[in-house]
Amino acid sequence: MDNDAISEMFDSLGEVTIKRMFGGKGVYHQGVILALEVSGDILLKADAQSAAVFADAGASQWVYSGKNKPVAMPYWSIPDAALDDPEELSKWVKLAWAAALRSKK
Repeated sequence: MDNDAISEMFDSLGEVTIKRMFGGKGVYHQGVILALEVSGDILLKADAQSAAVFADAGASQWVYSGKNKPVAMPYWSIPDAALDDPEELSKWVKLAWAAALRSKK
């Protein structure tokens, strides 16, 4: 996914910075990471407070194969209903931003 397309997804927050990392990209707002691009998919940050909301909406958590076991990361797919609806996407982006701010503390 190109950087312009990624930036457009986060318009509701304002300016984002996109940095290459680990074969993907990190999406930052005000210096705080709130999303990843992995294999062409955008994954939004969640935490203990918001992960259930993502799960209830049908999103899936990013899990990768560690050396000895699967490792679940605090990033979730964008729910299908938000992919074609900018207003709905804005809701999920803001939820990810709130989780990112909480994790920074």
